[in-house]
Amino acid sequence: MSNDDITLTAGDAEVTVQPANGGRVGGLRVGGTELLRQGERYGCFPMVPWCGRIRDGRFRDGATVHQMPLNAPPNAIHGTARDGAWRTARVTQDEAVLTYDLTEPWPYPGRVTQVIALAPDALTLTMSVETYESSFPAQIGWHPWFNRSLDGADVRIGCTPAWQEERGPDHLPTGNRVEPRPGPWDDCFGMPGGVDVTLTWPGRLELKVTSREEWVVLYDEQEAAVCVEPQTGPPNGLNTLPRLVTPLQPLEAATTWTWRPA
Repeated sequence: MSNDDITLTAGDAEVTVQPANGGRVGGLRVGGTELLRQGERYGCFPMVPWCGRIRDGRFRDGATVHQMPLNAPPNAIHGTARDGAWRTARVTQDEAVLTYDLTEPWPYPGRVTQVIALAPDALTLTMSVETYESSFPAQIGWHPWFNRSLDGADVRIGCTPAWQEERGPDHLPTGNRVEPRPGPWDDCFGMPGGVDVTLTWPGRLELKVTSREEWVVLYDEQEAAVCVEPQTGPPNGLNTLPRLVTPLQPLEAATTWTWRPA
């Protein structure tokens, strides 16, 4: 199938999927209102095979140290798949399935599958990483850029995390857990019962981001957008809390965004 943009529809919701642009969701319109910041680097992109920053771009797998390109010097950030073209495996009116084969600079062979499924009041994103060869550490997550303002209504972020990862001067977690602090944030939070964050544009829309994963990064330091990023581990997690992909055990995660009038 071609890698052209895909449009999914359900009720008054419409999603644009961009396989050639990192497998990202380029737009989500509800009742004609665009919820995601527009632009080539925005929308919502999958973070794989790691999330957030890797300190100095290096991670260890056993006795081997691997070096990733420093695309956010002095660190590497957000994985490699957002910079590649994904393949379209299947499309229906309300669902798209994309695949991406891990390749250099990532040192291990593997395949990523992402399912984008739209309902009239929800969008569910599911991702898995599998390998038939060497086992390797990995992370997966999503990085949506939600518009800060909808028709003049500025967003409010609501959540009750159990802890906040203390952020060092290099923007990476120090390893200490602290009481959640007020924003602005570029910070990772722990929600052991699963990610549950509500964005409310008063008088317009309420959107809830949920996931069974317990890690979420909140970023609201930009004037145009806010980010709610569910992921399978904290930043620098390839070094501090790796999840292993094996031939018998893929790494899988999902997130659902559910909306209703505010």
